[in-house]
This record gives sequence, structure tokens and C-alpha cells, in this order.
Amino acid sequence: MVKTPEQKWNDSIRDYRKKCQQILNISKSIRYVGAINEYGRTLNEFFIVSNLITLRNSQATVLGDLDYAFLKHKKVILIIIPNRNVTFYITIDVNVKPISEIISKIKKIL
Repeated sequence: MVKTPEQKWNDSIRDYRKKCQQILNISKSIRYVGAINEYGRTLNEFFIVSNLITLRNSQATVLGDLDYAFLKHKKVILIIIPNRNVTFYITIDVNVKPISEIISKIKKIL
């Protein structure tokens, strides 16, 4: 049986939700996990993430693929990890140490 585009989309959404939940379960310090497509949203930082991914694609041949982006605000750390067709947007409490260990665990899930 061939799946319809809607069924494929629903399967993808289910898979992304499962990965997001697994990432949330890594640490109580992880506040939010979301998957953003290449178009992002036109609100707040999602627009920035979308632009970052677009720029990343154009520079990948020169700089290599983007592993992750790390943004530190006063109250939260934002980690952006591209993964095939989507980008995972993760926020973590600013006091978490070591952050590299959490990033490694996240990348194993993705």
C-alpha cells in the first residue's frame, strides 16, 4: 500500500514529536524542544533560525556542514541543531554544566 502525502506528513510529525520528547527526557534543565522546517516562522527567533539555515546551506561547501549553533541569553541557552529537513530548536537553563554533555546526548537521539 502506497502512503498518501498526508499520511507521510503525519508519520513525520509523529517521529519529530517522539524525538522532541526523548530530548526533553534527557534533563530537567531542558525547557523547550521544537522542530522547525526550512521556512521557520516569521516571529521572533524562528525567523532568525530559518535565515541561519538558509545561510548555512549556501556556505556548507566552504565551511562544512553546521554541527550546531549555540546562543546564550541571560536566562536561557538556545541550541540549534540541523537534522535533514528540519532544525531542532532547544532551550536549556543557563546554569547547566557541562553543556557539551547534553549536546552529545541530543545528537545521539537525532
